[in-house]
Amino acid sequence: MSSLLGRIFRSLNTQTSRMSTTTFPSSPVNVPEGAEKATVAAGCFWGVEHLYRKHFADKGLYDARVGYIGGDASNPSYKQVCSGNTGHAEATLLIYDPARLSYTQLLEFFYKMHDPTTHNQQGPDRGAQYRSGIFYHNEEQKKVAEEITKKANEQWWGGKIVTEILPAKEWWDAEQYHQLYLVNNPDGYECPSHFLRKFPELK
Repeated sequence: MSSLLGRIFRSLNTQTSRMSTTTFPSSPVNVPEGAEKATVAAGCFWGVEHLYRKHFADKGLYDARVGYIGGDASNPSYKQVCSGNTGHAEATLLIYDPARLSYTQLLEFFYKMHDPTTHNQQGPDRGAQYRSGIFYHNEEQKKVAEEITKKANEQWWGGKIVTEILPAKEWWDAEQYHQLYLVNNPDGYECPSHFLRKFPELK
């Protein structure tokens, strides 16, 4: 599918979701005591959020939100981010229980569920907003991100990973109709590169 067709399908699905009369609204961001945050970007945030929820919902994941990070503009809209002029990436904010789910597990899943070797692109979706990125919230996360990325690069992706590893700065929630998008729109667009690869365990 061409980049143009990919944008058309995403646009049509977005318009459909706005007209939907049955929605399952997400709750405001809630960080329970002892919970930690992880922020990743892996292309179209609809599929990223959906895969994390499906895989970790009963394994220590409290919440998953979609939004924008890594740019310069304040409170950007989806349209502004898609223009490529704000510098933001479409991203997913994960709130999790570190006693049940580790940051390492979340990042290993990240490197299995998308293609981290394409610069500013994921499947047919092209643009800096679709870049692969890990946005760490503290120095320990930075260390783990660098270690997992090195291992995944050597053992899974043949030295081709282009994922950026940057400090997590200002986070902006995406518009409400983007939250739980594929729950509210089961037939909505899913990036074809979003699926779990059957890689061996990292050593």
